[in-house]
Amino acid sequence: MLGFSMLQKEHFCNLQLGEIDCNLVDAAWCKERFWLCCELRAGRNGLAGDVTVVLKIIKHYQEEGHGSEVVQGVLLGLVVDDRLEITNCFPFPQHTEDDADFDEVQYQMEMMRSLRHVNIDHLHVGWYQSTYYGTFVSRALLDSQFSYQHAIEESVVLIYDPIKTGQGSLSLKAYRLTPKLMEVCKEKDFSAEGLKKASIAYEHMFEEVPIVLKNSHLINVLIWELDRKAPITEKHELLSLSSSNHLEKSLQLLMDRVDEMSQDIVKFNTYLRNASKQTQQKHQYVQRRQQENLQRQSRGEPVLPEEDITKMFKPPIVPPRMDSLLISGQINTYIQNIKECTSQNMGKLFMAEALQSQTN
Repeated sequence: MLGFSMLQKEHFCNLQLGEIDCNLVDAAWCKERFWLCCELRAGRNGLAGDVTVVLKIIKHYQEEGHGSEVVQGVLLGLVVDDRLEITNCFPFPQHTEDDADFDEVQYQMEMMRSLRHVNIDHLHVGWYQSTYYGTFVSRALLDSQFSYQHAIEESVVLIYDPIKTGQGSLSLKAYRLTPKLMEVCKEKDFSAEGLKKASIAYEHMFEEVPIVLKNSHLINVLIWELDRKAPITEKHELLSLSSSNHLEKSLQLLMDRVDEMSQDIVKFNTYLRNASKQTQQKHQYVQRRQQENLQRQSRGEPVLPEEDITKMFKPPIVPPRMDSLLISGQINTYIQNIKECTSQNMGKLFMAEALQSQTN
C-alpha cells in the first residue's frame, strides 16, 4: 500500500469520486464500506481491496456498458502474508473487429508498466466482469478464470450486477474455480467419464468468496460531505412493493437456458443411440465374418484375414459435457436470483398488509 499524507489522500479520493455521478452511487452502500475483504477457502485467510476498485468498476459500466453489453477489466494488487490485496484496476478498452492492430496483451503490459512507474501495485490478481441479470456462467469465463488461477492460485473474478445496484443494493460477488474443476481443466478431459471420475457437478464448479466492505475514517468524512451537499430528492421508488420487470426478465432468461439444456440433452441422446447402433453393427459384422471363415474352412479355402474394426467403424463424436454443466450452473444462478427477488417481495407484501390492517 502507498503511503499518502492526509492532503494527498483527500486529493486522491476526490479524483476517484469526482468523475462519478453521485446520484447513481448511493451513499447508503458506500457508508461503512472501504476495504474489500474476502475469505479465501483455499489456503488464504482473506482478500482486501480499496474502494477505488469498486468505484472504478461502477464508473466503467456507466461509461461503456449499455444494456446486456459486458465490460471487463483487470484487478491489480499483491499477496501480503496470508491474504490477497486488491488495490487498483483498469478496464479493457472497447474495440471492434475492424481494429486489427489492437493487441490486448500489449495494452495490458503498457498499463502495468505505467502503473509501476508511478509506484502503484501492478501485479495481476484477477479480473472483473459485469453481468446482465446474473448471466455470467459461460465457457469464456471458465477459460479466463482458469488462466488467471493457474498462474496465480489466489486469483478471483469479481462479478458486478449493475441492474441490482441500480435498484439500491450493491451487487458484487467474487468467485474462484474449485480445486476439482482446476484438475479437470488441467487434464482437459471434459468427457462424461472424466467428469464422473472427478465427481464434478454444477455445484462443484465455482466457489463463492464471501465479501466484506469497510470504510476508512477519511472515506466516512468524504461520504458524509457528499451526502450533506447532495440535493434531497423524493425516493418513492424505494416503496415499490414488487419487482415485476426484474422477475419477468429473470424467468425469461431461465426459460431460454432450460431450452438450451433440452437441446443439449437431445444431442447427447442422439449420440447414445448412434453409439449403440454402431456397437450392434460391429457385433453383426464380426458374426458374419466368423460364419464366412467357418464356411471357407469347410470348403478347404483360406480364411479371410482379420481387419481393424475401429478403422471400418469410426466412433461418433462425443458431445462435450462441460457445456451442460455450465448451463446447469447458470440455471441454478437464475433460480437463486428469483428466490431472492420473490422472498424480498413477499416480505414487502406482508409488511404492507400488516400496515394496512393497522390503519383500518
